[in-house]
Amino acid sequence: MSTTAHALGDVTASDSTLRRFLHGLPGVDTVGLEARAASLGTRSIKTTAKAYAIDLAISMVDLTTLEGADTPGKVRALGAKAVHPDPTDRTTPTTAAVCVYPDMVATAKEAVAGSGVKVASVATAFPAGRAALGVKLADVRDAVAAGADEIDMVIDRGAFLAGHYMKVYDEIVAVKEASGAARLKVIFETGELSTYDNIRRASWLGMLAGADFIKTSTGKVAVNATPANTLLMLEAVRDFRAQTGIQVGVKPAGGIRTTKDAIKFLVLVNETAGEDWLDNHWFRFGASSLLNDLLMQRQKLATGRYSGPDYVTVD
Repeated sequence: MSTTAHALGDVTASDSTLRRFLHGLPGVDTVGLEARAASLGTRSIKTTAKAYAIDLAISMVDLTTLEGADTPGKVRALGAKAVHPDPTDRTTPTTAAVCVYPDMVATAKEAVAGSGVKVASVATAFPAGRAALGVKLADVRDAVAAGADEIDMVIDRGAFLAGHYMKVYDEIVAVKEASGAARLKVIFETGELSTYDNIRRASWLGMLAGADFIKTSTGKVAVNATPANTLLMLEAVRDFRAQTGIQVGVKPAGGIRTTKDAIKFLVLVNETAGEDWLDNHWFRFGASSLLNDLLMQRQKLATGRYSGPDYVTVD
């Protein structure tokens, strides 16, 4: 049993007790959830507050490349951009991390050495997660051995949707153990979970199993991070800390492309989980194109001119 599970008694003692707990969570009011997410998205953030929000968002980006065509050169360029997002302005914050496949971890570590930028690696047969547990654990151990500071794993959505919650729980616990000192982000692929109730259950299941972060998506399916599913996960981490004293991070990923989008998510964090989560140790954006828009908006605030995409490096 994971250490977090002890704080909630014996809910993970068996498949039946875990099922009873997860299905006993309050049902999600779909209309209310989406209305609240939409309402918070209308908040207007101006001038000084906007400048602060842009720098905060930059510092929360996991700058990501997860393509079959990734090369060492591309990963080195990504690492350089993470360390100095705007080479013309060294006051620009570094990003939180670069996120790559396990075979690119060593290259990424070298590229960000000495900067404080973390190296995250997707593992566990990302993005489908369709592999035997032994293969998934070998994937994790390879990434950690190469120097990964963080592991982003995918849950077995098939097992979850079939109601095999203990199988999913045990797999997360095993991956957490294989991750060692690396922080573990657990990806639900919310676009495949069908209902908000399932997203709430997955959030609690991941946290009970020892997730350091819960993450919406791989970015590889049609529906990724949305304000509503992120709001639901923020409520889950808030309530989990209230019950256990343990804080868990949240990472929306996929589909967040503009500064306006990012600021909406920061408002969700502040109004739902609270200021304790307004830090890149507890909140991240999984993004590749978002950073460029943040940099362009930052330049506009500083100079009064909108520089345009030609003035920032292209991922």
